[in-house]
Amino acid sequence: MRSIFAILFILGLFKHAFSEEGYCSAPSGLSTDAKAKPLYWKVNSPTLSPVHLKDLPGFTRSVYKNSHALISPESHVYGPLPDWSDTTGAYLISPEMGSHFLMYLAKLKDNSRSGLPLPGVERLFIFVLQGTVTVTNATGVSQLLKVDSYAYFPPNFEHSIESDALGTIVVFERRYSPLANHIPEPLVGSTDKHPLLETPGEIFELRKLIPTTLAYDFNIHIMDFQPGEFLNVKEVHYNQHGLLLLEGQGIYRLGDSWYPVQAGDVIWMAPFIPQWYAALGKTRTRYLIYKDANRSPL
Repeated sequence: MRSIFAILFILGLFKHAFSEEGYCSAPSGLSTDAKAKPLYWKVNSPTLSPVHLKDLPGFTRSVYKNSHALISPESHVYGPLPDWSDTTGAYLISPEMGSHFLMYLAKLKDNSRSGLPLPGVERLFIFVLQGTVTVTNATGVSQLLKVDSYAYFPPNFEHSIESDALGTIVVFERRYSPLANHIPEPLVGSTDKHPLLETPGEIFELRKLIPTTLAYDFNIHIMDFQPGEFLNVKEVHYNQHGLLLLEGQGIYRLGDSWYPVQAGDVIWMAPFIPQWYAALGKTRTRYLIYKDANRSPL
């Protein structure tokens, strides 16, 4: 009973605290203004960003615990990325907090160019949030990635990521867990090229951006929720997660804590922490989520 009252209290705070701008102010459907905005624009211009919190010094929604973390945009700290040129980055998830992978945002400028991951480390995912980037392999073959496009590079695979204008990408890296007779291949793709998959017992929409074959020791999912939809399963599993909310807003349960979340928020989930999500507002939620896969927990 106490938990139910806590949830109702949080929802009440939502209604009053964000009634003018943010969670509860979204127009029904897609307004003309929303259609004019680029995809994922709220990741780069979140409702609760430093400029919106200038009159609330010391306020942050960020939380770090041994089983999970919520890193909200007002807490991002940018600095030079090692071996990258004309690029600043914010490390959001790293092994120091207990994860076995690295997740960071990279802000690209004119003439930005990436460095290479450490030996044995796969740059398992780059996803374009703003602008365009060019990825080039060791043979000189280049491909242009726009917003909602992505690339994967196996460990020790020579490549570069370049930009000649402002852009933002999210990057995941981890030490590759090899499996005999299975070799991962580099990939380039985009979300809209992937079909929706069946989700028995659930109502959200799911796309998997990485092949589910044994060569790949992880996957990246894109999950869409319409307002009012929620996870049916209260998940508890051995897999770790790294999540970036791309669109929308809602409530995330992590362990015994309930967090209001919005586009631009990042979440780390350790193994076996209870997790659950419900979408609020009047527009869809979309999030990108990393999940280790295809390997025994031993």
